[in-house]
Amino acid sequence: MATVLSRALKLPGKKSPDLGEYDPLTQADSDESEDDLVLNLQKNGGVKNGKSPLGDVPEPDSDAEVAEAAKPHLSEVTTEGYPSEPLGGLEQKAASSLVSYVRTSVFLLTLGISMILVLLCAFLIPCPPRDLHSTWSRHLGSQGGGDLSPLELADVNGDGLRDVLLSFVMSRNGSAVGVSRPAANLVCLSGMNGSTLWSTLLPEEAQDITCLKLIPGNLAEAICLVTGTHKMLSAFNASSGKAIWTLNPNYLSNGTLAAPVVVLPDLDEDGVRDLVLLTIGELQPDLCFLLVSGRTGRPLGRPVKYNIVGVGNLIGPQVYITTNGAVYILFGFGNIQAVALRDIFVQAQNRDSSPPSLQIEEPEWEKRRSINLSELIDVYSDGVELLQMVKAPDSNCSNLLITTRQGLVLLRGQNLTPYWTSSLQGLHSQPTPGYFTDDQTLDFLLQIQDGVGMKKMMVVDGDSGSVIWSYSAPCHMKETPATSAVTSDQKSVFLFWAEGLSPASPNSGIILGTEPPGLHHLYLLHPAFPSILLDLANTTGTVTASEVGINDLWKDAFYVTRTTGSEGHPAALVVSKLSLRWALMEGQMAQLQESTPKIGRGELRRFLSRIKFVEAPYEI
Repeated sequence: MATVLSRALKLPGKKSPDLGEYDPLTQADSDESEDDLVLNLQKNGGVKNGKSPLGDVPEPDSDAEVAEAAKPHLSEVTTEGYPSEPLGGLEQKAASSLVSYVRTSVFLLTLGISMILVLLCAFLIPCPPRDLHSTWSRHLGSQGGGDLSPLELADVNGDGLRDVLLSFVMSRNGSAVGVSRPAANLVCLSGMNGSTLWSTLLPEEAQDITCLKLIPGNLAEAICLVTGTHKMLSAFNASSGKAIWTLNPNYLSNGTLAAPVVVLPDLDEDGVRDLVLLTIGELQPDLCFLLVSGRTGRPLGRPVKYNIVGVGNLIGPQVYITTNGAVYILFGFGNIQAVALRDIFVQAQNRDSSPPSLQIEEPEWEKRRSINLSELIDVYSDGVELLQMVKAPDSNCSNLLITTRQGLVLLRGQNLTPYWTSSLQGLHSQPTPGYFTDDQTLDFLLQIQDGVGMKKMMVVDGDSGSVIWSYSAPCHMKETPATSAVTSDQKSVFLFWAEGLSPASPNSGIILGTEPPGLHHLYLLHPAFPSILLDLANTTGTVTASEVGINDLWKDAFYVTRTTGSEGHPAALVVSKLSLRWALMEGQMAQLQESTPKIGRGELRRFLSRIKFVEAPYEI
């Protein structure tokens, strides 16, 4: 009856199944039997109406019973009066909680593993060595004589930094009994700190050290070829310093080594590049070529002799490969002649055939053979002092830069015709190539004797041969080496030695030194500031050799020098390394002449701080 009245009057109370409203009369009846319902629920496992056991469901015969049946099952009501989840819903909720727990665990586990890997990378894997200053100096004691100063840069320990290899003659008192020539020492110094990586004894003084890979491919080990002044040619493992092979001196019984060994293409088809030696007999015209296997160090046939006539310096030998792939050997005495590698190979092997790679000819070169079809090709014959290979712009061919007693001559490599000629007197040192102008053509820094105790530095345009920069500086050091390094904007910085410079005088074109002779400074010239030289370092010794290497990782260049004692002092051998980017920031500015607008120190430092060095795209 209460349910019927609730429906008719729509009294506020418990929600009915039909109207969804709350019925206070029904709620009161439900509250009175709450304790009995709980007891019956615990005993019987569940009831329908609070008093009947499970399975005993009466048929509804009145509205009251229908309304009572429409009430929610007490099995779905908690002790607080709220509906509980069905049994299936509890299982789904438990499964969902398990999945969430698994996901959280997997996420935390992945995060933990990632953190562990980061820590391993940060603390266990060594970082690349950082060349912050890379400024060190190593004293190697006193030399026991020797006129040559071989110096080579190569990464022998795989740390990404080029190391320093050099050879020097030890004290003559330490020579072996019965040996007329003093022994020498081949040393490899770490490019990082100057420590000795390895050293080995040589039977004679070395005139050249060349480190390279004779086997194509990045996985091949580098070897160092050491050429002696008499009869020694040896190949050493660059990483360990152990000898791989040594040429038997008996193969050079008729002469001595006239020049450093030259690397050739693979002639015997064993996968290793081969070598050629030039020997000279007691009589100057007797020059012999000896082909040597790069794998075993044994001769590839007999010596091949050429009788040449000439007066002057020994030129070459140097290998020249034309655009068509023809291979020629350039050499001479005061002149330049060429011989096809094919002709040397055929005579050495005493046969008529040669490998296909050697059968290529260059028509423009072959036209220059003598009338009697001699094997020698005349290239240049006018007081030759030096010969350099210079990469031609936008070509895989090289031009020939020839230093003569009268000046410079640039020959086109394709047809051997002059590109330009520059008349210069007193040029005895090798020109230093680099990019001074914006035409991407190699220019050349020259050092010319300009009176007593003076030398003139000048830059020659590689496209026209004209002088585009010059400056006279005091220098008493004989034949000081000059070098260059290429920057990322395709410019070059040029480095040379001179004595201390004073500020430019407006009434004089010559700048005299402000220091007594004996102290020499390393100066740097950048084409963006031609009126300024940067003083990077100084020494009281004699610089006999220098090389520039590139640190690819930090875009830096380093300058390595080999220095001996000055005249009248013991010949103490010192090897030094200087980081150029660090030296640029610490160097002193020497103003050669007033410029408009005037260059400030701050502007110059900002410019220098942005300089990055890269490998030179050319080969000499």
